[in-house]
Amino acid sequence: MKIAMIGTGYVGLVSGVCFSDFGHEVVCVDKDPRKIEMLRRGEVPIYEPGLDMVMARNVAAGRLTFTGDLAAAVDGADAVFIAVGTPTRRGDGHADLTYVMAAAGEIGRALTGYAVVVTKSTVPVGTNRQVAAAVRAANPAAEFDVASNPEFLREGAAIDDFMRPDRVVVGVESERAKAVMADIYRPLFLREFPVVYTDLESAEMIKYAANAFLATKITFINEMAMLCEKVGADIKAVSRGMGLDGRIGNKFLHAGPGYGGSCFPKDTQALARIGQEHAAPCAITETVIAVNDRVKRRMIDKVVDLCGGSVNGKTILVLGVTFKPNTDDMRDAPSLTIVPALVGGGAKVRVVDPQGRREGEALLPGVTWADDPYAAAEGADALVILTEWNEFRGLDLGQMAQRMAHPRMADLRNIYPPEDVREAGFVAHVAVGRPGFGVEG
Repeated sequence: MKIAMIGTGYVGLVSGVCFSDFGHEVVCVDKDPRKIEMLRRGEVPIYEPGLDMVMARNVAAGRLTFTGDLAAAVDGADAVFIAVGTPTRRGDGHADLTYVMAAAGEIGRALTGYAVVVTKSTVPVGTNRQVAAAVRAANPAAEFDVASNPEFLREGAAIDDFMRPDRVVVGVESERAKAVMADIYRPLFLREFPVVYTDLESAEMIKYAANAFLATKITFINEMAMLCEKVGADIKAVSRGMGLDGRIGNKFLHAGPGYGGSCFPKDTQALARIGQEHAAPCAITETVIAVNDRVKRRMIDKVVDLCGGSVNGKTILVLGVTFKPNTDDMRDAPSLTIVPALVGGGAKVRVVDPQGRREGEALLPGVTWADDPYAAAEGADALVILTEWNEFRGLDLGQMAQRMAHPRMADLRNIYPPEDVREAGFVAHVAVGRPGFGVEG
């Protein structure tokens, strides 16, 4: 199959590279000439473990190329995937479809034969029909079908998610389009991974419903963590006891500083907006959004309390600022709420993150960046763990405590048992939903 992938952001690049690894001929298109040149040099503009090797393998095999010429990429393609950004629209929380509709118009003008125009971007219900209208308006004689093929990629594990998916969702309206999509995903079908065919609206809705449900699980366990702190329970034990119930499952039941990233914040807001527009309010989702914001702000209070009621003049070491480990993505990360509040409160903030500096330098002004957590701990008044990178899971806590002026820890990912923290020499400790020590109130 010949595939054109419009957009080389996170979804477009990962999808294009993986499709080429299936054996398809893939051309990835982007309007940014600097990004295209970077990709042609073999450089990956995002951090995703393993992506550089898969990309290099398929470029060398001649199956994967990069261009800024959309018309050339679309010419003769069996499928054209739209994988451009759909950021939250300022003011109303809806997904901004400007880039999607612009791509649809360009594709329409470039079509020279039958193709399936596939929306990979996360879009509100009804968007694929708008895409079809835009393609048709640009080229009334075009022969095409549209398909909805939402992505379910976890940053940091995207290659494995694409190659070994829980399911592939495809919304189509014709047998011809279904046949094309079946050919594209044949390598997964032959390995018996589920491919779910639906109508367009259901495919669009599955993506939003799935992400809203996962965001709800995270937010629920964070609410339970707050209650555990009040009643003396340990959220780690509660989560384990809940997760062993097969109806609930143990995934996304880890208490922390709130969800962030490229999907959950944007998709929950969009779903809430869709519900409002159709007079079917998604009250649970709306509450999840509000509670998640409160969770992030509650983390600020934990750090301030740890420091005796004020962070003014205190040196605070923050470990991890990306929204999760194994990614450089800072979008809606809890750190973007917590760190500026500490800086605004007069703290001198030092940051260590294996991949966060590239985006973080612009997003977190007023902080000092360091590479070595032990060197950064010298003279610090508090240590805050915000992202559970593997590098931070095996710290020599005794050495960290010895280097600090006041060995106090806010473990906002519940990595370390409180007894281990105390034994290492820390004099105060707070976590999320479990008992700490050395902090009044």
